[in-house]
Amino acid sequence: MLQLVGAQPSSAIIDVGGGASRLVDNLLAQGFENITVLDLSAAALNSARARLGDKGEAVKWIVADATEWQPTDTYDVWHDRAAFHFLTNEKVQQAYIQRLKQALKRGGHLIIGTFALDGPEKCSGLPVARHSAESLSALLAPDFDLIDSRRHEHITPWQAVQKFQFSTFHYN
Repeated sequence: MLQLVGAQPSSAIIDVGGGASRLVDNLLAQGFENITVLDLSAAALNSARARLGDKGEAVKWIVADATEWQPTDTYDVWHDRAAFHFLTNEKVQQAYIQRLKQALKRGGHLIIGTFALDGPEKCSGLPVARHSAESLSALLAPDFDLIDSRRHEHITPWQAVQKFQFSTFHYN
């Protein structure tokens, strides 16, 4: 999806809810130079940072709630795999979208993965808001145009199948 949006090694990318995810490892391995990872959990970020060793020094790590965070930088790509679907009411969804609009450069791209409409109703015991490309488009209108949508079946470590949908948007 990063190739789809034309991300280059110099592109500013933020991984919202990135925690201990390995996306940052892959971005660094591909030569990306301007990476930020934001998560609620300092422990998850510290785990990723420790795993990366010295390479982790090149990453900006932010411990924050994406619905309350006050962005100080702007980004070409906002990536969110499975953070937005934890926002189950309109007020917090709109707070997230407000931060998204503050932090994402006009002309930038949003890549967002949520549980699909036929995905799990809970994650880690917490309720989630399942989405389709259409439901996300409605929330993001009129500032974002959908340019791609795809489904993904994630196999958990305990062999359960979780149905996701990933949507990519252009910020007008």
